[in-house]
Amino acid sequence: MDNKRYLSLFGVLLFGFAFAITACKKNLPDARLSLGSDSQFTTTVYKPVLGRNTLFSNNFNAASSSLPLSFKIINMRRFNGDPAPELTENFPVTVWKQSYLGDEKSLAEIEAKRTTENHPLFEIREHSGQFLMWAKAKSDFVRAQPDSGYVFDVEMTNSGGRRYFKNFKLQPYKERPYELSAADPITGQISSGYIFPGIFNNIRGERTNRYLSPVEVQVLTRKVNDTGNSLTFKFVDSLYNPIDPNKFAATQWPTVVHGFDMVKTNEAVSYKVAYPVPLAAYPTIYTDGSGQAARAVFRYDRQGFGNVKESAQLGLYFQLFEKGDWEITFWFRTERPKFTND
Repeated sequence: MDNKRYLSLFGVLLFGFAFAITACKKNLPDARLSLGSDSQFTTTVYKPVLGRNTLFSNNFNAASSSLPLSFKIINMRRFNGDPAPELTENFPVTVWKQSYLGDEKSLAEIEAKRTTENHPLFEIREHSGQFLMWAKAKSDFVRAQPDSGYVFDVEMTNSGGRRYFKNFKLQPYKERPYELSAADPITGQISSGYIFPGIFNNIRGERTNRYLSPVEVQVLTRKVNDTGNSLTFKFVDSLYNPIDPNKFAATQWPTVVHGFDMVKTNEAVSYKVAYPVPLAAYPTIYTDGSGQAARAVFRYDRQGFGNVKESAQLGLYFQLFEKGDWEITFWFRTERPKFTND
């Protein structure tokens, strides 16, 4: 056999081999992700408080299922089986288009980072399985406890197939416009209009010179109107006479709250603020360590017995969920603080 015939035959065989390999590959099944039967939601009953954004995280275990997974709420219905358009239709909600950092210098800068999008008021994040109740959900149209609430199912998919998780329960609580509050979680009724300060150190009474207890100071929170965007702090004595905020002379006034355009008189100190307070669950100089609650602290120093400096602190961990003009008042029920030196 001459070289030309040999090379021609070799080429035909090589082509046939390549064709056979390609055909075999085409006939092989596509690689598919696994969808494990051990994947599960660790929480099946969800009880958000209406009127605030509530994210339920760490509530799904993928186990042997391959990522990415996709999730979808299906068959959302009221507990009696009726449709629940209040939770299946879209509503305008406020979302962050840029991250909140806590260093914003104006209300305009904060608002420029937010926008409005249309979402169901209760939804599942597509690839994590986390549930989110938006603050726009209110008890005047969303069913809240003691109503039995809602039932829904979840569809989970990847290229390996789909699974269904049945009969989740959604049982919201009525709004509590601020925390900490003495509101009943079921009825929303406030049993007592005050709480006690969460920060309280080295405050002596003006009359007795003894150290006061935090239970002798009541903190009253109220919304003056629904249309504003201010937060005012007041201090009053047992007869409800004003105590000059300037007496708390060691206070770092710019960091009391993430607010702007501070106005301080001899009766109150006010800030312009964006709501909610705090704006996000992100630790800043204005919050506790978790970022979940705002932290307002008022301080003063005085010279005590033996020329020992006493640094006094009065403060509160709090959250405000509704827009408006709010007032927080510290009421010294028994006697005024002693600001003067011994």
